[in-house]
Amino acid sequence: MLEISPIYAGLLALLFLGLSYRVVLGRRAHKISVGDGAEKDMIKRMRVQANCAEYAPIGLILLAMLELQGASGAWVHAGGSALLAGRLLHAWGFGRTPQVVPARIWGMYLTLGSILAMAIGDIALALV
Repeated sequence: MLEISPIYAGLLALLFLGLSYRVVLGRRAHKISVGDGAEKDMIKRMRVQANCAEYAPIGLILLAMLELQGASGAWVHAGGSALLAGRLLHAWGFGRTPQVVPARIWGMYLTLGSILAMAIGDIALALV
């Protein structure tokens, strides 16, 4: 039974909804119905949202697999916390104007590091 992963799934969903709302606000402000209207602000808002949509799902799948395979709660929380922190830092750093490059970089380190660690953990647990 999944008890920890849903917490991170819910928090990442809230982050995604917040990023989606920023896209909607940008569309209204720039009067853009479809696409980015060649507006740098819209392109950035859409990429921040899309980046979350690209990385969060695989992270959540790996996190749930860890939990289902019986990884300790501490390991599941570590993976979920790193993934969430990475996505938050990246969204904040990338979404700012000007960008906060260290936040963007550390956000990707945390995101990719958590995905790598969880992938290795999933494989290891499946083989024992």
